Amino acid sequence: MELENQTVSHNHSFSVCYFVILGFPNLPHLQYMLFLIFLLIYLFALSGNLTISAVIYIDSHLHTCMYFFLANLSILDICYTSVIAPKLLRIFLSDDKSISFSGCMAQLYFFMSLGTTEYLILTIMAYDRYVAICKPLQYTVMMNKELCIYLAMSAWAIGFLVAAPNTALISSLLFCGSRKINHLFCDVTPLLTLSCSDTRITEIVIFLEGVFVCFNCFLLILISYVYIITSIFKISSRTGRTKAFSTCSAHLTSVTLYYGAIFCLYMRPTSSYSLDLGKFLSVIYTGVIPMLNPIIYSLRNKDFKKAVIKVQKKLFLK
Repeated sequence: MELENQTVSHNHSFSVCYFVILGFPNLPHLQYMLFLIFLLIYLFALSGNLTISAVIYIDSHLHTCMYFFLANLSILDICYTSVIAPKLLRIFLSDDKSISFSGCMAQLYFFMSLGTTEYLILTIMAYDRYVAICKPLQYTVMMNKELCIYLAMSAWAIGFLVAAPNTALISSLLFCGSRKINHLFCDVTPLLTLSCSDTRITEIVIFLEGVFVCFNCFLLILISYVYIITSIFKISSRTGRTKAFSTCSAHLTSVTLYYGAIFCLYMRPTSSYSLDLGKFLSVIYTGVIPMLNPIIYSLRNKDFKKAVIKVQKKLFLK
């Protein structure tokens, strides 16, 4: 009898071949406006990050560790927002809001892997700024080309490896109830809510892994900036302090926005979880921050502005 029940349950798990992503079901009259807003966010994120990547690639003066990591962040943001935006835009315009089970798991996997990679890239960028400001004479030795490539490749590899067991655990759960995901994409919390399996082990594994990566990255960034700020205050001239701070202000702004949204969304009691707030914060870190990063990193960067002008002249004078 027990074997029969297991077989029925096993077969039932395969009956769920798709989910329905609701998006904003309470705002049916604003679907076209939401489509336009999200389309603009997506296009700005794509164009801004593509510009940064292209300019860094074309201008040899920007072939340094700092800009190499910035190019990685830009490529990462392009991928990150592209995992969510195209499907969401289709949902706003179409009556068909379904996503296949395999498509949902793929979206979940890339969302988690790219998110983890972003933590690691931001941490590496903090270390790069620490070496540049706290150990300027040793910078070229400590941050050589080989090390930069190794750190970036490690961040991408770890991100994609870490997300695999989490996705495997969620994909093995039974979904025998509602198929409706009241969210903007296939995220961890909405999927666990829909499952009729015992999700305690899955939740513990995902939580511990997430806290380990997120907390350690945040701690390393915090330690780096303690040393950076201490070193800046030790600089005697006001001009020197301003210049030193300007080299890391963009990264600090980006880190504050990203971790602020993540902590508000995930580091709160389940009892106080709000679907609307969750959706809003998801928009912030999957769309708005990737859109703002190119502006943040280029706004006060004179070298990058010069490089943009130089590239424009090369392109238009041909």
